[in-house]
Amino acid sequence: MSCSGDLAPLLGNSTDAADYICNKFTDSNYAINNTYLLFSAYLVFIMQCGFAMLCAGAVRKKNAVNIMLTNVMDAAAGAISYYLFGFAFAFGQPSNGYIGKHFFALKDIPSSSAGFDYSNFLFQWAFAIAAAGITSGSIAERTRFTAYLIYSFFLTGFVYPVLSHWYWSPNGWANPARGPGDALLFDSGVIDFAGSGVVHMVGGIAGFWGAFIEGPRIGRFGPGADKPRGHNTALLVLGTFVLWFGWYGFNPGSFLIINKTYGASGSFYGQWSAIGRTAVTTTLAGSAAGLTTLVAKKYLTNQWGLADVCNGVLGGFAAITGGCSVVEPWAAIICGVISAFVLIGLNMLSEKFEFDDPLEAAQLHGGCGAWGMLFTSLFAKKQFVNEVFGERPGSRPHGLFMGGGGKLLGAHIVAILVNIGWVTITMAPLFLVLQYFDLLRVPAEHEIDGMDETHHDGPAYHEGIEVRQSAPYVGSAVVPQPQV
Repeated sequence: MSCSGDLAPLLGNSTDAADYICNKFTDSNYAINNTYLLFSAYLVFIMQCGFAMLCAGAVRKKNAVNIMLTNVMDAAAGAISYYLFGFAFAFGQPSNGYIGKHFFALKDIPSSSAGFDYSNFLFQWAFAIAAAGITSGSIAERTRFTAYLIYSFFLTGFVYPVLSHWYWSPNGWANPARGPGDALLFDSGVIDFAGSGVVHMVGGIAGFWGAFIEGPRIGRFGPGADKPRGHNTALLVLGTFVLWFGWYGFNPGSFLIINKTYGASGSFYGQWSAIGRTAVTTTLAGSAAGLTTLVAKKYLTNQWGLADVCNGVLGGFAAITGGCSVVEPWAAIICGVISAFVLIGLNMLSEKFEFDDPLEAAQLHGGCGAWGMLFTSLFAKKQFVNEVFGERPGSRPHGLFMGGGGKLLGAHIVAILVNIGWVTITMAPLFLVLQYFDLLRVPAEHEIDGMDETHHDGPAYHEGIEVRQSAPYVGSAVVPQPQV
């Protein structure tokens, strides 16, 4: 029965009173869920501050202004691009399984038929610019500012939205919420709840191609070369903690709504419980990754490395993001531990093949994001999958190690390959075109002198400020300074 049908007998069969009360409850439900989504969007957006602080601390002092300005422009250029094109390509309905076709420049938003309001745009925009922010770290300290603007606009307006449509739009060909027989990928779909693949792999792979095509920074490799050290560990740690805080909007916020019960009305257990569990799995994965990195790097280098631990924590977060809502807390610890070794191993390979990524963004987000997708296909719990994505007749594919068979694993392997392929065929040509027209890399002398002095309005830190010395004051008399 409907809300009014259930309530009317309790009100002396007054359907008008029942309709009024039910409508008020509906309005309140919308308000609660939209407020929750907006708050989550604000948390995700504050991650831009985390990216800016992390990047600034990880680069040399002579490039601090440049990297912070790129983070500001990721947000600004991404807002216009996602408003004009991105949201439509990602979530425009009705559409096909591959690209959205409506809602350009937010036309027809709010849309009751699609269930979208302005809060949905804001939340998804914050995700899109996170992907662009990842890429900026890979190509730091040697890239023309024009190139940043071009790739950021293209990534947030087209590359990221199309791929997110495949997994997150109700019409997407890999959406796990599609019904049996309607899911196009092993009758399973892909569980990438908050974006290990959609956000982190996209940003990481784009960063890989940018850094690979540009080549390493001057003096990074070769005889007598040493890895440049970031200039401010305090900013590095501050950025890590701000990102950690923002991840509580990134992962739990991806439920989009909070006011939903699992089972009978009045139950203690509902979506709010799943949101709390997701915050816990996020915390445990990042923490386990940080501790594992600390011990592993101590064993390998006999040093307690601060920067390595910060990146290890973030690698754990990137890995758990895809399966945070559908795994047990104990499984999240496994995810974090293995993500630490994935990051350490990829960093060793990057050194061997002289691949230079100042923030380790390609290894961290691309590599740990790919591991996170595999992890989800192994450890996703049937109960949680059914609660989050809806039950199906029969058995829904879930984690291989949780008795769910291999369909989800097969779907996720395909998704990893598709993600790599899509970003490669879109972003690699863009960077090659920029390089061809000499729009990608700054001249060698500018790179050596630093981007702040040669491309911006001076250094981030103004040292040696001249202060006019006045005559010292003694009692009520002024003693003149001796002339030298």
